[in-house]
Amino acid sequence: MQKRYMRICLFAGAILITPSMSQASEPELAVSNIALAQELTNPLADLMTIPIQMNFDDNYGVDDSGSKITTNIQPVVPFDIGKDWNLITRTIIPLVHQDEVVPGTGSQFGLGDINLQLFLSPKKTTPSGLIWGAGAVLYLPTATDSLIGAKKWGAGPTGVVLKIDGPWTYGGLGNHIWSFAGDSDRPDINNTFIQPFVAYTWPSAWTLSLQSESSYNWEIEKWSVPVNTAISKLVHFGRVPVSLQAGAGYWLETPESGPEEWRFRLQANFVLPR
Repeated sequence: MQKRYMRICLFAGAILITPSMSQASEPELAVSNIALAQELTNPLADLMTIPIQMNFDDNYGVDDSGSKITTNIQPVVPFDIGKDWNLITRTIIPLVHQDEVVPGTGSQFGLGDINLQLFLSPKKTTPSGLIWGAGAVLYLPTATDSLIGAKKWGAGPTGVVLKIDGPWTYGGLGNHIWSFAGDSDRPDINNTFIQPFVAYTWPSAWTLSLQSESSYNWEIEKWSVPVNTAISKLVHFGRVPVSLQAGAGYWLETPESGPEEWRFRLQANFVLPR
């Protein structure tokens, strides 16, 4: 699996350094690219996008013999709610391939549980320049294999606050999910998710980001804490702007059966016309 993943990495890296297919040398396009590259660091941006993100994690399970590739398809769709508010919808649709994550069960592949996030956000920033949104998160038991999903329905509050200051974007996103229905034989969901982030965008439309996607499981009282860094570049495929990203992370803490050490990430974020 690792060899296959490295071939994918090399292919994506070749794409990442491929010149833009549009006339990117025009000054107007260059200015537009800088603005768009930074706007893509804002999870509440008034943009319709489809990020496709692939994560590889290793050393799963109590004997560290498992591995997992998770490909998240994450369409982001904003809606106008009157003249002052936007409703930002972000749906995370995971496709999972895992091997020996549960020792002795072999490999599984299929759709995972879908996570739907809804943010109500004012169109104008606060007087201090803050951008914020609040709403609800829904957890849907859509997994096609019982070893991939939780078999639980869940819901809870979510929120995000950030600031764009020159080339910098920094802030945090959080939510909490409680399960309220589903298979009574499966563990309840009672998870807090915290995602602090910071990003810097250069005039060349390259962006360097650092973030964590930490979660705390209140049922087992354990943290999962990865720290991820990534580099991305805004390019054009024809008239479609695409942000190509490659990154790596390290698991600072996980439960006994969770992944360990390094993780790797590739992402392509397609910006669609509204």
